Amino acid sequence: MKEKRRLYIADYCFTPYESISRCGILCSGERIIAIGGASAFVKESKVEIIDVSGAYAVPGFIDSHIHGCGGFDSSTAHRSDTDIGVMCRVLSTHGVTSFLPTVISAPVSEMLAALDALSSMMEKDFPGAQPVGIHLEGPFLSRAKHGSQREDDILSRADTVLADELIAAAKGKIKIFTLAPELPGSLDLIEFLLEKGITPSMGHSLADETQVLMAVDAGARRCTHIYNGMPPLHHREVSLTAIALTDDRITIEIIVDGRHIHPTMIELACRIKPKDKIIGVSDAIQGAGLNDGTYQLGASQVNVEKGVVTTPDGTMAGTTMTLEQSWEQLVSYSLFENMEAAACFTSNPAKSLGLEDRGELRPGKRADIAFFEGGTNKNILTVAKGKIVFDINGKLNDIPELT
Repeated sequence: MKEKRRLYIADYCFTPYESISRCGILCSGERIIAIGGASAFVKESKVEIIDVSGAYAVPGFIDSHIHGCGGFDSSTAHRSDTDIGVMCRVLSTHGVTSFLPTVISAPVSEMLAALDALSSMMEKDFPGAQPVGIHLEGPFLSRAKHGSQREDDILSRADTVLADELIAAAKGKIKIFTLAPELPGSLDLIEFLLEKGITPSMGHSLADETQVLMAVDAGARRCTHIYNGMPPLHHREVSLTAIALTDDRITIEIIVDGRHIHPTMIELACRIKPKDKIIGVSDAIQGAGLNDGTYQLGASQVNVEKGVVTTPDGTMAGTTMTLEQSWEQLVSYSLFENMEAAACFTSNPAKSLGLEDRGELRPGKRADIAFFEGGTNKNILTVAKGKIVFDINGKLNDIPELT
C-alpha cells in the first residue's frame, strides 16, 4: 500500500533556520520529502493539496518539562482516572507534537508506582502529541529550594542504587533527571546517568560556584527552569543561576509566562545565552486547558485562579500555559525574531534530547508541523507523524474529534 502524499501550502514557514515565503511542504506518510516555494511543486492528481493560506508553519513544538494538562497528572499516573492520551490530544491543539511527562518527588514507593504506570501508558499509540520520554524532577534536590514539591519527599543524598530502581520502574524511558549538584553523591549520580544515556539537569539547588562547575565538568550540561528553584543573581555570591547563564556548555530551560520570571530577566537570559542553548518549557500542570479550580501536582493540591497556579501557602507551582502561548511571550519579552524564538521550542529541545528525526522542517524529518493563523498566532492545524491530529474547523482530522 502506497503512503499518502500531501502538499501543505502556507503563507510562509520557519524551518526554523530560514523563512520560506509562500511555502510548500510535501509529505509522504510520516516523513517530509520536500520543502520550498509552493510554485516549484507540480500538483499531481495523487497528491492531496491542503491549502492553509492565511497561516504560517513551524516544526511541531517539543515540551521537555510538563507535569500534566487536560486533567492528567504524570506524578499520579498510577492513581489517575484518566490516561496520558488526554494529554496527547490537548497538547496537539496547541501545536505540540512531542513532550516529556514530568514526575516530581514523592515517597519512593509512590514514585516507583507512578513511573511504572506512566511508562506502560507510553507504550500505547495515542493520537496527538507523542510522549518521547520522562523528565524526573527529583527526589535528589535541595530541601531549601524544594519549591512546590513537598519537603518531606526530598532526599538529601544522591543515591545511584535508588536512581537505578527509578530508571528500571520507568522501563528505560527517563530522558532527563533533575538533581541538586551540591548533594553528597551527586557527581557519582551524574556519571551514572550519563552511562545510562540520561541527561542530568541541575535544579532546585543551593550549589555554589565550585559545586556547579564540578558538576558541569562531570557532564551536567542542562539547567532546569533557570532562575526558579535557585538563588537569585548576586554580585558577590555566585550560584547555579549565574553559572548557567554564563557557561556556554549549559543549556537552560526557561518558563516564559511573565510570572515565574520578570520579562526583563527573560530578556537578560536571551541576551547572554547562545540562541541554541535556550529551551522554552511550559512547566504546566493538570489544570492546563481547564477552568480555574483545585488540581493535583503529585501528592499536593494546588489552586488555579485566573490561570495562576499556587500551593495553599502561596508558592508558585507550575503554570497553565502551553508552548503556543510561550512562543508569543518569548518574542514579546526578548529581542528574538519569530524564527529565533521558534527554535527554542523546536530544534533546540530536539537537539538537547537527541531527537534527530524532528524539530526541523526539511526532507527526511518526521512530518510534525504546526500551522498558526497570521495575525492572531493561534494554532489552527497540527500534523503529527504525518497525520492531521488537530484541525480547528474539524474537517481535515485523521483521528476522531477530542471529546
